[in-house]
Amino acid sequence: MNATALIRPAWTPATIALTVIGFMVFWPLGLAMIAYIIWGDRLDGFKRDVNGATDRAFSGWRGCGKRGGFSRSGRTGNVAFDDWRSKELDRLSEERRKLDETLAEFDEYASELRRAKDQQEFDRFMAERSKSTPATTAKPKRGKGSEGLLDEV
Repeated sequence: MNATALIRPAWTPATIALTVIGFMVFWPLGLAMIAYIIWGDRLDGFKRDVNGATDRAFSGWRGCGKRGGFSRSGRTGNVAFDDWRSKELDRLSEERRKLDETLAEFDEYASELRRAKDQQEFDRFMAERSKSTPATTAKPKRGKGSEGLLDEV
């Protein structure tokens, strides 16, 4: 007797023992085992139905290429339409290439702007820091009531 025959959707000693253990460990496991015993014989049909529905739902995506567009290999049988479609796809891919180049140029431009802005902020920080360095060597004045415990020593 193999392992699949021991745990089948029927009231066998193995399934009853698993149900009891399931209730002792965590009660939803026991309920799940009872549901499997009662309705488990319908799982094969349910799986078949779900797979069929999924296949039908996604059958339209078979003609799509990697980038989300339609692949060029799908011929309709109408030569004029196929030629027009091929030319349009070539034109669109050329436009896509131009857009990608423009995006790369803009990214480079924006990166250079960020670098220049960062450099300007850094230069301003360094200038302010160099101005305030002599002032930090002098002991700062404290206001009334700001003495701490360590100031009395």
